[in-house]
Amino acid sequence: MDEKAPSGRLPERERPWVMRTYAGHSSAAATNALFRRNLAKGQTGLSVAFDLPTQTGYDPDHELATGEVGRVGVPVAHLGDMRALFEGIPLAEMNTSMTINAPAMWLLGLYGTVAGEQGAELARCAGTTQNDIIKEYLSRGTYIFPPAASLRLTADVIAYTLREMPKWNPVNICSYHLQEAGATPVQEVGFALATAVAVLDAVRDSGQVPAERMGDVVQRISFFVNAGVRFVEEIAKMRAFGALWDEITRDRYGVENPRQRRFRYGVQVNSLGLTEAQPENNIQRIVLEMLGVTLSRDARARAVQLPAWNEALGLPRPWDQQWSLRMQQVLAYESDLLEYPDLFDGSHVMTALVDDIVAGARVELEKVLEMGGVVAAVETGYLKSALVASLADRRRRMEAGTDVVVGVNRFTETEPSPLTAAGAEAIEQVDPAVEAAATSAVREWRAGRDAAAVDAALARLRADAATTTNLMAATLECVRAGVTTGEWAGALRQVFGEYRAPTGLAGAAGAGGDPGLGAVRERVAATARELGSGRLRLLVGKPGLDGHSNGAEQIAVRARDAGFEVVYQGIRLTAGQIVAAAVEEDVDLVGLSVLSGSHLAAVPAVLDGLHAAGRADLPVVVGGIIPAVDADALRAAGVARVFTPKDFALTGIIDDLVTVIREANGLS
Repeated sequence: MDEKAPSGRLPERERPWVMRTYAGHSSAAATNALFRRNLAKGQTGLSVAFDLPTQTGYDPDHELATGEVGRVGVPVAHLGDMRALFEGIPLAEMNTSMTINAPAMWLLGLYGTVAGEQGAELARCAGTTQNDIIKEYLSRGTYIFPPAASLRLTADVIAYTLREMPKWNPVNICSYHLQEAGATPVQEVGFALATAVAVLDAVRDSGQVPAERMGDVVQRISFFVNAGVRFVEEIAKMRAFGALWDEITRDRYGVENPRQRRFRYGVQVNSLGLTEAQPENNIQRIVLEMLGVTLSRDARARAVQLPAWNEALGLPRPWDQQWSLRMQQVLAYESDLLEYPDLFDGSHVMTALVDDIVAGARVELEKVLEMGGVVAAVETGYLKSALVASLADRRRRMEAGTDVVVGVNRFTETEPSPLTAAGAEAIEQVDPAVEAAATSAVREWRAGRDAAAVDAALARLRADAATTTNLMAATLECVRAGVTTGEWAGALRQVFGEYRAPTGLAGAAGAGGDPGLGAVRERVAATARELGSGRLRLLVGKPGLDGHSNGAEQIAVRARDAGFEVVYQGIRLTAGQIVAAAVEEDVDLVGLSVLSGSHLAAVPAVLDGLHAAGRADLPVVVGGIIPAVDADALRAAGVARVFTPKDFALTGIIDDLVTVIREANGLS
């Protein structure tokens, strides 16, 4: 028990949590400048966002990278890019978080090499590689290799950092995207802890860490969580997380030291819960969500990064990120929050909430373990189906008005917002020339290398990957030889193969008692009869590297419930693959989902492909985070409809899809 001052306050005010903003776009040089500005404004740690080609192991000149370079993060294709990213930033003095998963080993190798070039001792470097691949198969989609091979890479990184970088968090078990994919608090805790068990088992079973050092491993594992607007429930969730983590690490892994068993986590509050409609309401949402992970001292986040008010509109500007940073600073420095012990000790309400979540999460965890662990639960599709079903339930409650979202399904009357009056200027714009520059730069980098050294390094990587050797040494040799991100991942693809995760649609629940669905079913059936086909056929396509598939999956589920035959092949498809599927499956409509900002490149590529295939008559609709000016451009290019986050009523969207098919076929 903490010694308290007579007033009930702590003897001295606590230090605030690490304050970050999730940042990166365009180029390494531009992101470096953004980092410097944010640090000057009082940010106390770095959180690096990488672009989708980097996250999925492709160079900027790869076909799948088209339209994606520098959009949702910074492109890092080789050691030169990493040098530019951290130029003038002393890594030995900086807590650096890198949101990277499938190629986490590669980016850590680049980071460590740059730190060494700066003269920093690796043992002093503090920070985090997210390095949690399991949630990528379930929600985010930036996986590369099969689960078993990916867990091997995770274990190798943990073993390496235990020896060389003892202040580094080598893995950040990430429940953040599970919540966005539909997880209830019980599922979020249960599924995340099942992932943690898989990671710890992989490390233990690899033989790289002595049994007596498992406490050191546990001590360096952190978590990255989501905080929704139901902040009382979120406080209980975090307290439940801590209680179960303490229990698992003590009983399953024999960790006796309670300090090593402490639940350590960072947080970004819910981005996909922010709204395009009345986006000024996102400010109070972000603040309430921040309270959910800061109010309880015994379950307080170690690091916090907040989204910006306009993330449902596009990429935030530096000013928007500053506003979110200032929210943290006002809470930490102006309020009295850090002067008191835990505010919820002895609360009957909080104790009951925590107990409920602990009990439910324990059931979910045991269910996964009985299936053979989290890898088996991924490969069978159980986890994905559970999340798709939970998200469908959440959507139904929102559409029915049971769950109120202010400005979206209630209190929709509004004055014009001065925040969005600037139109396209209200978000950050990525210059299309960025991609061309990155493509040229990576080719120039390849041309200037010692080709023999590159070949030798890649040969060693492939050879080591075929054994049980820790791959960090071979990776570091690749870094020093000038290997690129795409070449490193490509060499491992040759050994491990690639993977396509289950879509989760088969086990998803239907639309239940949606009163409008019956009429839409009748329209679907009638339109199919008029066209002389058995059923209307919808192709749902995810072009490029955007792995945010939640919206596409919910559209697919609702369209299927309405009587459509749905063709959905999952994420990461080229325009050519989407066109080929549309022609071969003889679909009536193509629906494209793009949330990464690459819509102006990805969508015209599909339209051009359909035209070349003789199917220019096939209607195309698009959904995603698409600014109004871009939506106009897509419609001018031939897109029949553009849907954005404000279009939340799925049954209404499906009804509109029927209208599009009827219009395209000249039906009244």
